Amino acid sequence: MTIFERMKAGELILESDPDYPVLYEALLRGMRMVGELNSSYHTPEQAREKISELTGQKVHESTWIVPPFYTDFGQFITLGKKVFINNGCTFMDRGGITLEDGVFIAPNVNLITENHAEEPELRHHVYTRPIHIEKNVWIGTAATVLPGVTIGENAIVAAGAVVTKNVPTHTIVAGVPAKVIRNIKTSAGKQQEL
Repeated sequence: MTIFERMKAGELILESDPDYPVLYEALLRGMRMVGELNSSYHTPEQAREKISELTGQKVHESTWIVPPFYTDFGQFITLGKKVFINNGCTFMDRGGITLEDGVFIAPNVNLITENHAEEPELRHHVYTRPIHIEKNVWIGTAATVLPGVTIGENAIVAAGAVVTKNVPTHTIVAGVPAKVIRNIKTSAGKQQEL
């Protein structure tokens, strides 16, 4: 397995790993490309082109990313159709971040797939867990989603929430740590059934 495959699989990656220089170069690439994206004004089309180059996947024309946008890697981000990512968001994607169709991300949201070992002697090393955000999720301003979380279809994450556990479909979560506060309403004003 390559260091990227091992990293995405959740292996603790040590700075002493013989393949670490390859990862380090990829991190520098990501930071350089993000710097270019954020250094001047870009039309939505130009931003899509730069994000496509960063991720290695063509971003659909219905998706809109508003710079500035931050990541240290970028190669494990997958974006669906009609995704909207507002300005100031940070995606630490070494564990993999998937946003399905219709996901709406408010300003200053943090999606963090990376973590450090608890043991002090290993704390400088990184392991990862993927984040999966299902269709039509809305994540509010300055919310943070932590490693290993799946947010279910149509869910809403309230502004400022810190999501540490999976979020059920059709629910609203809020708080630190985020907890379900209720089911979402339909256009008829009724609450969704789980």
